[in-house]
Amino acid sequence: MRALLLALLPTLALAAPPAQTRRVTSILVPMDPDSEAGSVQMESYMNDALGNFAGFTVRKPEEIFGLPGDPNAQSALERARKGYTESAAAFDKKEYDDAEAKIRATLKELSGAPAAMRGCSPLCESLALYAAVLHLRGDVEEAKLVLIDLIAVSPTFELNPKRFSRDFIALRVQVATGRSSLLRGSATVKSRPAGARVYVDGDLVGYTPVTIPALSVGKHLLRLERPGFRQYGQLMEVTPDDVEVSADLAPTAAYKSFDGQLDRVASEVSRGISQANGVSSLGKSLGLERAMLGTIKAAGEGSEVILGYYDIRTGKKLGGRRVVLQGDEFGQLKQEMERIVNQLVNNAEGGGEKVVRSADPLDGKGGMEDWGAEDRGGKTRSQDKKRKAGDDPLDGVSGTEDW
Repeated sequence: MRALLLALLPTLALAAPPAQTRRVTSILVPMDPDSEAGSVQMESYMNDALGNFAGFTVRKPEEIFGLPGDPNAQSALERARKGYTESAAAFDKKEYDDAEAKIRATLKELSGAPAAMRGCSPLCESLALYAAVLHLRGDVEEAKLVLIDLIAVSPTFELNPKRFSRDFIALRVQVATGRSSLLRGSATVKSRPAGARVYVDGDLVGYTPVTIPALSVGKHLLRLERPGFRQYGQLMEVTPDDVEVSADLAPTAAYKSFDGQLDRVASEVSRGISQANGVSSLGKSLGLERAMLGTIKAAGEGSEVILGYYDIRTGKKLGGRRVVLQGDEFGQLKQEMERIVNQLVNNAEGGGEKVVRSADPLDGKGGMEDWGAEDRGGKTRSQDKKRKAGDDPLDGVSGTEDW
């Protein structure tokens, strides 16, 4: 029997249940309008850090609150897709008047669809078709303006030579290499509340409020996303003058309920309460076992952040930190937030912060250690030499020893 048990031990070990995973997230409560924009970005940095720990399943704000789309934008997009198909069919049949009427209606629908768009289709195809119709009827200058919009939203969009004439394709090349295509402008995008992710032509460019410089003149697809709020979008017209866009984001009912609990949570976090019932109540409503909660407020040119790491089941505070961060001018904010999160979690879950020895032989060196040394190979002769009466007390001293 003993031999049988020993033989089964490897199998039993493999069949053992896996270590329990804990659902965790990070939430930062802005305490003033100036801190609202940075809170969402810093939350993402903290969640990235939590995701590096084995045994944690990070519930990101998108999962908790959702990113609801705009149903009106989605309906407009579906109508635009149908309209483009009909326009292209009429164009291919050389029914250009019908194609123009249909493509105009399609572009009107597309102006209300950016919140639902994840690429330039069918906008790019519609702009190309409309420009081709204008070119065929002799409105070359109007066709050029439409092509400028097409190149702005998608510089690499290719025209189908089976559908479009060589003259029209040559006109597109002419516009792309002309002076108009070299014009640039900037756009400042704001939202209420701030901190929404900003996408221009499908690329993430920052968080509101943000100024995007050197955008090509013409139309661009703008989309804003903030967890718990309906997505917002528009066709943004960029000119050589500065453009400003402001959007009021509509919250979901679930986010309104969550927002109503934040005052109590912020009070418990900022006061460092060791048994935080408000935190526990909020965490349970979000389906969490652990939470990294904090407050953020402006402090001079930086931000003061108070963080608490909590066991949601009991509401017990497992650790906390208060830090002042000096912005993100050199991209250091992500690393700083990761370091703080790692310290709090390691101290609470692992019995102490893990210290990793750097492989860099110069790490921790100030560069001044050997300035007064006479022998670089070990102990300096100035250390070995015994001082005699009458010797110069400054002999062998460089003045940099305590740097």
